[in-house]
Amino acid sequence: MYDICCIGHITLDKVVTPESEVHMPGGTAFYFSNAVCNMDIHYRLVTAVAETEMHFVTDLRKKNIEVSVLNSTHTVYFENIYPENRDHRTQRVLQKANAFTAGQLDGVQSKIFHLGPLLADDIPIELIKELSKRGLVSLDVQGYLREVHNENVHAIDWPAKKEILPYIHILKANESEMEKLTGEKDAGTAAKILAGWGVKEVVITLGSLGSVLYADHIFYDIPAFKPASIVDATGCGDTYMAGYLYQRIKGTPLQYAGEFAAAMATCKIGSSGPFTGTAKEIEQIMKSGSPA
Repeated sequence: MYDICCIGHITLDKVVTPESEVHMPGGTAFYFSNAVCNMDIHYRLVTAVAETEMHFVTDLRKKNIEVSVLNSTHTVYFENIYPENRDHRTQRVLQKANAFTAGQLDGVQSKIFHLGPLLADDIPIELIKELSKRGLVSLDVQGYLREVHNENVHAIDWPAKKEILPYIHILKANESEMEKLTGEKDAGTAAKILAGWGVKEVVITLGSLGSVLYADHIFYDIPAFKPASIVDATGCGDTYMAGYLYQRIKGTPLQYAGEFAAAMATCKIGSSGPFTGTAKEIEQIMKSGSPA
C-alpha cells in the first residue's frame, strides 16, 4: 500500500520567458515526483513515455523514486510561453502520448491517487471511478480543460464534470480553471459550487495572491510567501500539491497543509527545474518567510 501514487505523463517541455528559453522534462508526473522524493512517505509514480525519453525515468529512479512505465509511441511535448506576468502562460502541444487505461493499474493500491492529466483524453473517467474504490482521488483538473487545435491549447469546459466530481476527494484548480468549470470569478463562490458537485476538499491556487481551501463548509485563506526571485513558474502548482498531499497524509490541519504547500511553491519559483528540497527546509521558510 502506497501513501501516494501519482498518475500522469512525463513531458518534453520548452519553457520560454522574457529572459530565457530552456528545454527540460516536465508535467505533473515529473514536478510532483521530484517534490516528494525527499519526503518520508511511500510513493510511486505511474507514467508513460516513449523509449527515446526513458532517460527521464532513469534519472528519477536514481533519486530512489519508484516508477512504473507504460509503453507509449510518443512522449507529450509542450511549449510553455510566459510573459512578464508569470501567473499566465500560452501553450502549444507538439506531440501526444498514449492514454492510461484501468487495466494498466490493476493491483495498484494507494491511500491517495493523485491524477495529473495534461490533456482531456489522458485519463479516462472509467479509471477515476475504479481508483476511487481503492483510495482517495486527488485531481489536478487542468488537463480536462484543455483542447488542442492545430497544436494550440484552448480552454474548454469539462462535459463530464458533474458525473465525475463526486468521485474526487481533493480537486485542485487555478483561477482560470475554476472560472471555466463554474463560471465564477470569485474563488469562494467557485469553491462552494465545486463542493456542491461532490468534491470533499477544494484547492484553488491564485498565483501571487495565495490560495483558498474549502472543506466541510469552512474556508482556509492561505497567503503566498514572497520569493527571493522569480525565475520559472512551471511546475509550481504541482509542487504546491506535493506539499499539500504530503501534509494531508501526515494528518495535519488544512491551514498548515496549505501554508506548507505555499512555501514549497515559493521555493520552486525561484529556480528553473523541479523542487528538490526537504520538509525541514520548508518548515524553516514558514517560520522566517513573510507572506507576499
